[in-house]
Amino acid sequence: MSLVAIVGRPNVGKSTLFNRLVGMRQAIVDDTAGVTRDRHYGRCEWCGREFSVVDTGGYTTNSDDVFESAIRSQVQIAIDEADLVLFMVEAGTGITDYDAEIADILRRSKKPVILCVNKVDTGDKMFDSYQFYSLGLGEIYSISAANGSGTGDLLDAVAAALPEEADGPDPYAGLPRIAIVGKPNVGKSSLTNALLGEERNIVTPVAGTTRDAVETHYNKFGFEFMLVDTAGIRRKTKVREDLEFYSVMRSIRAIEHSDICILMIDATTGMEAQDMHIFNLILKNRKGCVLVVNKWDLFIKDSNTMKAYSDSLRQRLAPFSDIPVIFTSVVKMQRIQDVLQAATEVYANYSRKIPTAQLNEVMLPIIEETPPPAWKGKYVKVKYITQLPTRFPAFAFFCNLPQYIKDPYKRFLENQLRQNFSLTGCPVQIYCRQK
Repeated sequence: MSLVAIVGRPNVGKSTLFNRLVGMRQAIVDDTAGVTRDRHYGRCEWCGREFSVVDTGGYTTNSDDVFESAIRSQVQIAIDEADLVLFMVEAGTGITDYDAEIADILRRSKKPVILCVNKVDTGDKMFDSYQFYSLGLGEIYSISAANGSGTGDLLDAVAAALPEEADGPDPYAGLPRIAIVGKPNVGKSSLTNALLGEERNIVTPVAGTTRDAVETHYNKFGFEFMLVDTAGIRRKTKVREDLEFYSVMRSIRAIEHSDICILMIDATTGMEAQDMHIFNLILKNRKGCVLVVNKWDLFIKDSNTMKAYSDSLRQRLAPFSDIPVIFTSVVKMQRIQDVLQAATEVYANYSRKIPTAQLNEVMLPIIEETPPPAWKGKYVKVKYITQLPTRFPAFAFFCNLPQYIKDPYKRFLENQLRQNFSLTGCPVQIYCRQK
């Protein structure tokens, strides 16, 4: 699939155009310059032609932004990756030094470039756009990313300029979606970069560096899935800016749209209340879970530390404590592959379909030996069990009096399912239905 990169200086409307092209509010948009930091991918379809779009951070030099050099590096990588570059400028401010510098980079890159002048909201602003011909990048397209005017002509030009490619099915359809979640500054982006073997996402000691949920295709060492790096999720009382509120919402949406969540915590602080809040969010959305304890190299250890730490974590997570726990140091590349292995195994459990005959053969003798407690002299008889066609493991127990099966016995049934069928890392839902 062809790739189109949107580049330009800060606050010219790159993310607004990105959202319009992909048809959803996927990238955060705010009046503050420098909101977007990482490369952000989406898909656009126009007149039967489908292509990928990448949004980039605003290109600057000599600014006070601590992320400046990292953003410039990300923009350069996006240009190198792209088949076509959409260079965005702003009609109202005219040609700035940054615009001229980016135009120079694009001319040297030898990539096809389409120059679009944004914020042409009224007819009289059309005359402001003609000055951009002096950049020497050919035809210009006057658009308003906010209200959509001119974007049809722009997309026609993009579709015509992209290289021809054979049509085929979506190569990423059906791949597992694995989201890396956690509080700010626990090492989520560092883990993503370590797994990919490249500086895919910007990493700094500043908490809250990542703002968007950034999606990447991973295909190495026999593993293939979509990897999603997310913004750190703080407590509501700590979220003071609109930008951070939207970042947290993107992270929560990433959890909702994932199959497996890798929950990262800081070994030096342990499982705090906010970590438990994120864990409960994963459970509420019925997603598989792998717990990664990062910065293990900073923790003072003896021969029994890892087991004791793991046991204390499982006590905090009870009753759902059947979760893989991996101790890592991302900066020292310790046990990184173990995280992938655990996530892959949890996904296999998450998507496993157990035949009804096998379920009944195993579970009915256990239920007969330990039946549900009688309720007011009435005995509950479980007739048969089947797995429901849900995305997560869910089972229906058909019986004569389903209203008398209480939560303690449902937990017993869940534990028996876990012991007899491999469901590690997966939430299990039990439904009792009238036979």
